[in-house]
Amino acid sequence: MAITDKQKKLLVLVADGEFHSGEELAEALGLSRSAIWKQLSGLAELGLHYTGVSGRGYRLERRLELLNHAKISAALNDFSRASHVLFEIHDQLDSTNSYLVQKSLHGAASGSACFAEHQTAGKGRRGRDWVSPFGGNIYLSILWRFPHNGLGEIAGLSLAIGVAVIRALKHLQIPDIGLKWPNDVCYQGKKLGGILIEVSGEAAGPCAAVIGVGLNVFLSGSEAEKINQPWTDLSKILGQRKISRNTLAACLLNELIPVLIDFEQSGIKTYLEEWRQYDVLKGNAARLFVGNQVIDGIVQGIDDNGLLLLEHLGGRIQSYASGEVSFNNAAV
Repeated sequence: MAITDKQKKLLVLVADGEFHSGEELAEALGLSRSAIWKQLSGLAELGLHYTGVSGRGYRLERRLELLNHAKISAALNDFSRASHVLFEIHDQLDSTNSYLVQKSLHGAASGSACFAEHQTAGKGRRGRDWVSPFGGNIYLSILWRFPHNGLGEIAGLSLAIGVAVIRALKHLQIPDIGLKWPNDVCYQGKKLGGILIEVSGEAAGPCAAVIGVGLNVFLSGSEAEKINQPWTDLSKILGQRKISRNTLAACLLNELIPVLIDFEQSGIKTYLEEWRQYDVLKGNAARLFVGNQVIDGIVQGIDDNGLLLLEHLGGRIQSYASGEVSFNNAAV
């Protein structure tokens, strides 16, 4: 369901999580009180549930911090500002990656970025849906063009992006975050976020990548029922300590932009040792799914090209460029 202009205006008014009378809301929006009730019911269909109390009015079940261009811009560091990063904020997209893939076909500049409050068809790995409730998480994509690099030369980009995401979370003093090859962000064995990179171009160059980053900030129990693997979000990790979505959005841009600029010149080698510090798979018995193949072994980290090293029965170690890994009997 698409959010309407009237619903967005109503949402801005009630986002503070406080009670607002039907009369107050009706006057502010130029609607009848019955129309306000209908608009609130429409918000509930987006997962934005509300409470109505006679004599007090309506309020959202939880306070909502909407993404704000001015607040994100104010939190960008000098490097990001000097890089002239251009970002958009959308109320709703099918997916931020799909949006930028289309823009890239029409000449969008390298460094173009977009956030969405809600995705109707968020993308996970291997064609899975990414659960994308309105205003709860971070959905970010960046288009980056590599004019002098071919598709083979940007292999390992997802590992470098993982390092950038870890740096952003550490900057916000979020502890115990790890990385699961090739593109998951984890906390204590549970998935906190993911990275999805879609590439196009020539083997010898030039090429382009659309880099999608999704991070769970708040997921309700009803939304989480759609997830078929152990998961967590920042609200669970931080407890009473709150984190601003706008600050988090800016921190991600502050870390992603310099990594992308550097990766264009140096590739994955700069980030290998840092990535290895956060490797949650190394030393674990694991199962690797490659197409229709299922391969069991012990993960021995990554090689200098960012490929997964899996030790088979008998001690033979083989590297893999792609696949999905599960371990500890959980697909995390």
